[in-house]
Amino acid sequence: MAKAQTIPQNLSGVNVNEISDIQLRQIMQQAQSSGLTDAQLLQMLQSRGLSAEQSRILQDRVTSLRKTYTNADGQSPALTDQSLTRGLNYKADSTANPPAKQRDIADMFTPKVFGADLFRNSNITFEPNLKLATPVNYILGPEDQLNINVYGASLVNWKLDVSPEGNINIPGVGMLNVSGKTIEQATSAIKAKLTANNYAVGRGTTVAVTLGNIRSIKVVMVGEVVKPGTYTLPSLATAFNALSSAGGPNNNGSFRQIEIYRNNRIIRRLDVYDFLVKGDQKSNIGLQDQDIIRVPTYRTRVELVGEVKTPALFEVLPGETLQDVLRFAGGFTDQAFTGRIKVSQIEDQQRRITDVVEADYKNYIPLRGDKYTVDRILERYENRVIVRGAVFRPGEYELQKGLTVSQLIKNAAGLKEDAFTGRGSITRLKADNTTELISFDVNAVINKSQPDILLQREDVVNISSIFDLRDEYRVTIKGEVRNQGDFAYSEGMSVEDLIIKADGLTIGASPKRVEVSRRIDNSNPNSKTSDLAQVFTVDVDSQMKKGEANFKLEPFDIVSVYSLPGYEKQSTVKIEGEVLYPGYYTIKKKNEKISDVIARAGGITASADPDGGTLKRDNFAILGVNKNKIDTSAVEKERLDRLSRLKQNYKDSTNIEAPQLRNNFVGIDLKKILQQPGYSGDLILEDNDIIRIPKQQQLVRVNGEVLYPSAVVYEKGKSFHDYVLNAGGYSPNALKKGAYVVYPNGTVRGTRKFLFFNSHPSVRPGSEIYVTKKPEHRGLSVTEAVGITTGLASLAAVILGIINISK
Repeated sequence: MAKAQTIPQNLSGVNVNEISDIQLRQIMQQAQSSGLTDAQLLQMLQSRGLSAEQSRILQDRVTSLRKTYTNADGQSPALTDQSLTRGLNYKADSTANPPAKQRDIADMFTPKVFGADLFRNSNITFEPNLKLATPVNYILGPEDQLNINVYGASLVNWKLDVSPEGNINIPGVGMLNVSGKTIEQATSAIKAKLTANNYAVGRGTTVAVTLGNIRSIKVVMVGEVVKPGTYTLPSLATAFNALSSAGGPNNNGSFRQIEIYRNNRIIRRLDVYDFLVKGDQKSNIGLQDQDIIRVPTYRTRVELVGEVKTPALFEVLPGETLQDVLRFAGGFTDQAFTGRIKVSQIEDQQRRITDVVEADYKNYIPLRGDKYTVDRILERYENRVIVRGAVFRPGEYELQKGLTVSQLIKNAAGLKEDAFTGRGSITRLKADNTTELISFDVNAVINKSQPDILLQREDVVNISSIFDLRDEYRVTIKGEVRNQGDFAYSEGMSVEDLIIKADGLTIGASPKRVEVSRRIDNSNPNSKTSDLAQVFTVDVDSQMKKGEANFKLEPFDIVSVYSLPGYEKQSTVKIEGEVLYPGYYTIKKKNEKISDVIARAGGITASADPDGGTLKRDNFAILGVNKNKIDTSAVEKERLDRLSRLKQNYKDSTNIEAPQLRNNFVGIDLKKILQQPGYSGDLILEDNDIIRIPKQQQLVRVNGEVLYPSAVVYEKGKSFHDYVLNAGGYSPNALKKGAYVVYPNGTVRGTRKFLFFNSHPSVRPGSEIYVTKKPEHRGLSVTEAVGITTGLASLAAVILGIINISK
């Protein structure tokens, strides 16, 4: 029964900017339900003629919408819209209700037909209300049910069905034909029948007749409807109910001249626009059994786009004008240019453009295929001037006749106290849309000592603030304060005021020696010993009380607060592994050494391996700086940059990736430290040092360019070469002379060259052998070989020439 819609194959004339966000969301949801990605959607639309420019615009809008509707999980939720589906309100003669058909994606890019959503939107139904009072003009027929309630002198209640012959059988009274009668006529006949059978109707007895169950009727839908066929509807159904059941007119169907046939003649022509535009249902008549609704093809249809409230395709009847089309569209939007409408007309084999002025809207007769475009108003003003800067009410103002600069400043509530009155400017738009700058003396214009300036359309008057014409006055505080940085300067600000702005002094700050450095603007450029800044040393009260020594700051002063002499935060070290009391220890003296803290930890255990003892020290301690007193982020950045350069230099010179550097381990000889405490290798401890003493080591790891990298059991007397053989031997890419050993204490020893032989380092328990990779040698390309050959030939020719000349 269902007839497929006409799917547009040519989208070459589509303007994506005319598609609303709601329509675009519907397209995205439809593509998502069809399993299409955004790229596949664009490819499909381009295959139907969508231009590359319009595809780019569509892609940008889809990306923007996905960002707008992305949820907290970073996923784009399904963009559902019930208007994408449409179906039947009543079952047709088929055994099952067919599933709702979704619109083709490309179909969504075509202009919508005005009124189509009325019958295709599942949120709008025209199902008759069967709980209303029975209409007095309802015509009875077979399968209807009448409720007859007799009360008063007689009490009885009958529910009587109308037989196929059109009769009801009143108990004790007899048959009565009611088919073809209205409820009102049937009620009069029933009362007469009861009166003739000795019921005192009107003399103490009352009879009420209502409609019980109603019958079903069959209505035939033909012509240009979405789903033509025969539909079974309630007998109270109207023409709109039938049209809604059939999906309404299709793309070629008329909404203005729908014909309703009864007994082989047209009894009514239905115009859906009456209902859509005026809410008039005078043509929405009740239907009867075997009525036929025929939807003819439309005769004239035009398109209205742009700045109207409902852009769409509109059907036009003879005698209607462009003014009527605008009325169908709900009129212009607030941003519409109403003085002229562009019309694209069909003429012979091509189109032509014409303009219709506002006075002719009521006279212009729409033609087949017309497309009307309503433009937006221009983003410009015919009588605007602007004032900006140091006035109390900056903004846009009306250009009144004879308006001058002084009057505009007065309209803007006058100058602010910080206004720079020495010079103002007017940016003026010239006739060719270029600009020119006109300067004036603000004070002189206001005081009338100079001629006032007459303003023109789009003039922009700028009054600067004194703060706009100088550097922002700030002061800086650094050192032992809780919040160091830059702060706004205020006249009369003292050092104590700035310290309070910086949230006060730290615990280790010294209030007795605070330095203030001040700019010098008269330094002698011809002297090497000229001062670069004035430096003042001041004492501040630790309670920040105001006294005679309150030092006043000036703009751009830098205040430095130093720490107390000898003030140090506690420093801790950690001992791990084979000592009696492993854990954290606080450094007691500045010269406390490794041997001292191991002694405090009770010494090493019997299973300790002092040869494998390591010292891990952070990079600030290695550099010999106190990270509590410097900008640690800057130091760390410098270290990482230097490490990156070293790795890159290593790769450039060897064509090998640099190995992972254990740059925070310090190689120590713990065995000798314990035997000779205080010798030069017994290092002074630093904050956050970690001393790790392992158990006796039994393995040697072999990594890098060997056939089978593995851990090998340590055996006394085994050589470097023996351990490599235990790992399968060297790989073909091994660089033997580049092999090295990393000892358990963090020290590294490489291979040395002795005559023609490689002298490999010794191996200890817990060591790691690393065999590096040979650098890759790239052969000469054809171009390089030809270049070298040509160069050698040229050199030979030069040499021969010199020899011949010498002869």
